[in-house]
Amino acid sequence: MSNFYKFCYYKKGNTVKKIDVNLKERAYSIIIMEGLLDDLSAKIESFVSKRKVLIVSDSNVSKLYSKKVISAIQEISADVDIAIFPAGEPSKTLKTVESLYEKAIEFGLDRSSVIVALGGGVVGDIAGFLAATYMRGIDFIQIPTSLLAMVDSSVGGKTGVDLPAGKNLIGAFWQPKVVLIDPNTLKTLPEREIKCGLAEVIKYGIIMDEDFFRYLENHTQELNQLDCECFSSVIARCCILKAEVVIADEREETGTRAILNYGHTFAHAIEVIRGFENINHGEAVAIGMCMAASLSVADMRLDDAAELRQENLLRALHLPCSIDNIKASEIYTAMHKDKKAVNGKLRFILPETIGEVALVSEEINKNMIMQAIRNCSD
Repeated sequence: MSNFYKFCYYKKGNTVKKIDVNLKERAYSIIIMEGLLDDLSAKIESFVSKRKVLIVSDSNVSKLYSKKVISAIQEISADVDIAIFPAGEPSKTLKTVESLYEKAIEFGLDRSSVIVALGGGVVGDIAGFLAATYMRGIDFIQIPTSLLAMVDSSVGGKTGVDLPAGKNLIGAFWQPKVVLIDPNTLKTLPEREIKCGLAEVIKYGIIMDEDFFRYLENHTQELNQLDCECFSSVIARCCILKAEVVIADEREETGTRAILNYGHTFAHAIEVIRGFENINHGEAVAIGMCMAASLSVADMRLDDAAELRQENLLRALHLPCSIDNIKASEIYTAMHKDKKAVNGKLRFILPETIGEVALVSEEINKNMIMQAIRNCSD
């Protein structure tokens, strides 16, 4: 029996799921527990005791959880402060990071201090980049509160900010000391944000685990109803899969980690063209996966039935499979500015079956790419 199905059979309640990311001297654990924030002081004490702690959060999440997190840290006599920036992808800039540097200096953070990322993917990316670059690197902790951050961005050590030309063009690899996940925080998320995370969840099934993909197909009702027990199991499986990839290729040196970018070459281009407005990351990824699958079918790698399974699951979870009011030529041009392009050539992660993908770095016919984009454009 796989680890995933063991997780599915956990009894109800606040059972702790612990996943180890074995990166030698950079190793850390992912701890998943319903109600974890109510017992945070016990889980975080060994990482922050007798150290200055700066919590980084956004204007939405801070209203919900900052008092609880500050109180938990104060219980263990840590000197704590919080820095808050406006919520949303438009804040993911060097200007925001600069303001956080100033806050860190004002608070007196030194090389023994700790940064805590409290929020979704944008918060985690910014706080991680702050930790990676402040005084050449200090410890940080991830407390993800969105599904997207729980299953993807909080694990693996990728940090960074956007430039007007593209997403995550400035960044660093910097692993957290621990990732603390409380699935109960999902109950405060807007439905659209849940869907954003589900796109990344589906991605894991496509790229490396057909059993998991089938589980998602069979549990769409529970996922749409935000069944916390189901989500806890899903989060755990995604973290296991992400950890496997990160352990194999921490810094994208062998190409293994590139499979996590399935759909993202198209998605990032869509986000840039839209100015990071009126579409969120998960929606763009869902559309990007449809474009990648269409391209894979055209390239004689994927069969129509597998493409349809992906589309049906996306639609069952109320995710978009196409986009309107955008030109295929615009997407194609923007894709070449993405950091995943190599020597001016695009690289694609293309599915060959459910659960297996290939990194395609040879040049693919432009007309074929353009048609794949048009197939998912209204």
